[in-house]
Amino acid sequence: MRGEGTAPALVLRDRTLSHNDLRESVAHLAGWLRAMVSEPGARVASWAAKGELTCLLPLAAARAGLVHVPINPLLKRAQVAYILADSGARLLIGTAARLATLEADDVPLRCTVKSESEVIEEYTSSPPMGRSESNPQELAAILYTSGSTGKPKGVMLSHANMWLGAESVASYLALSPQDVTLAVLPLSFDYGQNQLLSTWFTGGCVVPLDYLTPRDVVKAVEKHGVTTLAAVPPLWVQLTELDWPAETVGRLRRLTNSGGALTVDLVKRLRSLFPQARLFPMYGLTEAFRSTFLDPELVDSHPTSMGKAIPHAEILVIGDIGRIRNELPNATNPPRQRPNMAAWPSGRATGFGARLMACSISSGGVTP
Repeated sequence: MRGEGTAPALVLRDRTLSHNDLRESVAHLAGWLRAMVSEPGARVASWAAKGELTCLLPLAAARAGLVHVPINPLLKRAQVAYILADSGARLLIGTAARLATLEADDVPLRCTVKSESEVIEEYTSSPPMGRSESNPQELAAILYTSGSTGKPKGVMLSHANMWLGAESVASYLALSPQDVTLAVLPLSFDYGQNQLLSTWFTGGCVVPLDYLTPRDVVKAVEKHGVTTLAAVPPLWVQLTELDWPAETVGRLRRLTNSGGALTVDLVKRLRSLFPQARLFPMYGLTEAFRSTFLDPELVDSHPTSMGKAIPHAEILVIGDIGRIRNELPNATNPPRQRPNMAAWPSGRATGFGARLMACSISSGGVTP
């Protein structure tokens, strides 16, 4: 968190936190978490919409030496119960309405349950914690897959994963302290969480938004002077079907895409609607961190190319079958078939690893 003290860092519904406020809030929340769960490496789960706690927890849990397990707020009771048991959660923080849907057997015996409102009322009076002294390779978060092809699987992030991921993305997107990022993606996914970390890494401001309709996104861009918008192809399709005021369009400096390839037609529509914005198609391993990005200067001429390696990564094409070897220090440990994520040690999670990604090679470039 490198933002100037009084500069805005996080726009909430009722107030805006400056970077000084952000640093202070993270320190107090980390202190509260440590008081609640003293065991290093214990899992702290959150199940709530975007707001104060869900934005602070990734940093506060890491500072407290705990492992954050963000749960998609759209998941149902049975899925949440599975994640709580699989991760071995010792603390669950959620909105009262969501917590009320859980049954007695859904929460592990040693797991304390606290409502979001309780935590917000309590944490500010807790003694602040200083900066983390954790080993960079220690586990800091477990992000669960959607479970669309079976039970959700945990993807592990170390402290180094999170820091290098933030630095890498902030670098190639050329983020600055003047940027305002509209966080529309779920914070329970890596792409969504990185919106927070990469923006704060450069001292920018984040506006979290749980939108009901795509029109809400347009209104938020205008209201908050948003310069950076990250989305996935289905949302981009919806956004390109709307009428955007020219002044609102002019506010956006960069658009980023991941979670699926952009079609040639969608690239053309985005470039036509937002001609002044730099478009960054990004690709990576399933349910893990991005591996490559396409330079915006090449989007028009090579719209299907996966581009080049992100900073800190090395991408190698292996053989004639189009297999990609991805060697990078910020690569997350991919989903694994284990009895449960609680079986993983609370110590080192990942290091400088190598991952494989399937792709095809065409005349337009390497295509995922």
